[in-house]
Amino acid sequence: MGKTYGYCRVSSRDHNEYRQLITMKEMNVPERNVFVDKQSGKDFNRPQYKRLVRRIKAGDVLYIKSIDRLGRNYKEIQEQWKIITKDKGTDIVVVDKPLLDTRREKNLLGTFISDMVLALLSYVVVRGKMILPSHGKEFFTSYGKHFFTCKILLDICICCRE
Repeated sequence: MGKTYGYCRVSSRDHNEYRQLITMKEMNVPERNVFVDKQSGKDFNRPQYKRLVRRIKAGDVLYIKSIDRLGRNYKEIQEQWKIITKDKGTDIVVVDKPLLDTRREKNLLGTFISDMVLALLSYVVVRGKMILPSHGKEFFTSYGKHFFTCKILLDICICCRE
């Protein structure tokens, strides 16, 4: 059995990672295996993240509280997910999105659903980051139907897995 790791990220030094650390404790991740960066998720040039990726190996499990804690760049989230799960052979568990748990259903359907949900959620993370800070309410008025569509797709995926 492999080791368990956790990754936490907050956008700046004055933000608090406490809730993410509590989640890692709830997932029984040893403190010495939790890596924390206090910088933007715009790219993956983060010291603790790089250290984590060097350390993980096949059979390990990486816990992340939320997909946006991994990053905020659509293409790079996809690339890093591939590096961790396919190249390194490490499973990823996104705690707040049970569909993004690569330990489950390691067959073609499971991989397809996980890849589809990852793509969808990565898009929502990036799109939300681009619009929400400056437009908040208008975003939900204009794009609410898209979030509703995403929810329907996620509900369908949940039904497929049950």
